[in-house]
Amino acid sequence: MQIIPLGGLGEFGMNSMAIRYGDDILVLDAGMMFPDAELLGVDIVTPDFSYLQENAACVRALILTHGHEDHIGGVPFLLSELDVPVYGTPFTLALVERRLEEHQMLDRARLNRVKPGQKLEIGPFSIEFIHVTHSIVQCVAVAITTPLGVIIHTGDFKVDPTPTDNELFDLHTLAAYGKRGVLLLLSDSTNVDRPGYTESERAVAPRLEDLFVRAPRRLVIACFSSSIHRLQQIIDLADEYGRKVAFIGRSMLATTEIAHDLGLLTIPNGILLRPQDVMQSVPNKVVAIVSGTQGEPMSAMSRVAVDNHKSLSIEPGDTVALSARIIPGNEKAIYRMMNHLARRGADVIYGSTNPPIHVSGHGSSEELRLVLNLVRPKYFVPIHGEYRQLAKHAQLAQHLSHWGLEGTFVLESGETLEIDAAGARKGAPVTVGRVCIDSGTLDEVVEDMVIRDRRHLSEDGFVLPIIAINKHTGRSETLPEIVSRGFMSMEESSEVLSEARQVVLRTLESSTAEERGDWGVMQEKIRADLKRFLLKQTSRRPLIMPVILEI
Repeated sequence: MQIIPLGGLGEFGMNSMAIRYGDDILVLDAGMMFPDAELLGVDIVTPDFSYLQENAACVRALILTHGHEDHIGGVPFLLSELDVPVYGTPFTLALVERRLEEHQMLDRARLNRVKPGQKLEIGPFSIEFIHVTHSIVQCVAVAITTPLGVIIHTGDFKVDPTPTDNELFDLHTLAAYGKRGVLLLLSDSTNVDRPGYTESERAVAPRLEDLFVRAPRRLVIACFSSSIHRLQQIIDLADEYGRKVAFIGRSMLATTEIAHDLGLLTIPNGILLRPQDVMQSVPNKVVAIVSGTQGEPMSAMSRVAVDNHKSLSIEPGDTVALSARIIPGNEKAIYRMMNHLARRGADVIYGSTNPPIHVSGHGSSEELRLVLNLVRPKYFVPIHGEYRQLAKHAQLAQHLSHWGLEGTFVLESGETLEIDAAGARKGAPVTVGRVCIDSGTLDEVVEDMVIRDRRHLSEDGFVLPIIAINKHTGRSETLPEIVSRGFMSMEESSEVLSEARQVVLRTLESSTAEERGDWGVMQEKIRADLKRFLLKQTSRRPLIMPVILEI
C-alpha cells in the first residue's frame, strides 16, 4: 500500500492525498491555493495531478472531507482529466456544484451525497464517514479499512465541546477504531504550535453581542462566507436586537443561499434586507455581513473600504468588525483596508480581543494529542501544514511509542509512504508540483511561469502604462504615458495607444481619491480596463503591467 501526498504537506493549501492498494487508488480532497504575490497574472494554483492522470485506470473515487477551497478548489481541474465519482456531504457537494457550474461541467460530474456514519465499499476499501467539528458545517474524517488495516484521515478539525449546531465531534467512533487497532493516522497539523485548546465557536457570541449592544449606528461584520455557524449567531443576535440583515458580496450571497436551502441556516421571516436598501434604512437598525476578509483587491469589503461599492458606504460612527483570521501573508492588504475604513470615520474592531471576535477552526496541541491518544495508531503521518508544523506534530506523537506507535513519518508533497506486512518505510517519490491557472478557466493552465511569460511576450508583447500620481492630492500630474514593445508597429499603434491613454485617464478620473491612494486597487482597475479596450480594438492580449509613480 502507498500513501501519496499530492499537495498540502510542507505548504498551506492544495490539500490532496492518494491512497493506493495494488491497482486501486482512492483520492482524498483536491484543493487549491491562492498565488503568492510574485506569481503575476496567476489567479489560482492547483496541485499537479499528473500522477493520477498517468494512473487514471486505477483511480476509483474522489472523497471530500469538507467544503473549504483548499480542499475542493481543484475538483473541476481534476475532473476535467478524470471521470471518477465524487463523494461528500450535501453542503460540501453544493459548493462543488457551484464550481463545476462555472466551468460548464456539472452535467457530466458524478456527485454522491454521504452523511456521517455512512459506510461505502469502493474496490478493496471500506470507508466510514465520521463527523468532526471545524469552522465550516458538515465536515467529516474518513476511516478507510484496507486489507492491511485501518487508515484514519482526520480532514481539518477542532474538538469543539459546544458547537453552535449541537453536532458534537464523534470521538466515540474514533475511540472505537482505536480499540480495534489503527494502522495509520493522518492528522491535521495547522495549529500544532498553539498550546492548550482552541476556543469553541460559541466563545465569539459575547463579543458579537457586545457589538450589537454598543454600535450606535450601522454595524458591518466581515467574515468568511463559509462560516455558517458564525453567520447563524449574527442573524440570531440581529433578530434579538431588532436589526435587519443584509448579505453583501457574491460569495456571501451564494453560500448563504445554499446553506438556507439545505436547512443549515435559519433565517427568521422579515429579517433580510436587500443590499440596495441598506443605505436607505435607519442606520442603527441594520447589520451588513460582508465577504472579503483578506483585503482581496476587488472583493466586497475592499470596495466598501474605498467607497466604491454600489450598495454600502461607510459613514462616521459606523462600526466595522473583522470576524476572521488574518491569514499570514495578507497582513499588508488587510491593514490597508482597515486604514481606509478608519479614515471614513468607522470604529474598526479586529485582531485579538477578549472575549474573541474570531476563533480558529483548527485544533490546538491538546486536541491533537487527544486524537492521537484515542486512535493510538501503529504509524503516524502529520498532514496539512508547513514543514515546521509537521515536525512539531511528529514530536507531539512520540509519547505514544509506549502504546504501540512504531513509526512517525514527516512527509512533504510528492514523498510517499509504503506499507506492507513487513512494516512501513519511505518509498520512491512521485511527480508533484504547482499548476498555475490563469483567468480561472480549465484551458488556461500555466505550467511554467517563465515559459508562459516568454510565450506571452513573443505573441502579444507588453504594454506599460506609466502614471504619475501626486502623493498628497491623489491626482494624476500628467497625461499617462504608454510604452509598448512587441505589441504593434509604430504606425499601427500610435492611434490605439493614444486612445489607450484616454482609457487610463478615464479610469483614474472615475476612481475615488482613496482608490488612487491604493496602488493595488488602481493597478487592478487599470489592467482590467486596458485589457478590455485592447482586446476589443486589436484582438490581442499583451502583458499589461501598470507602473504608478508617486511624486
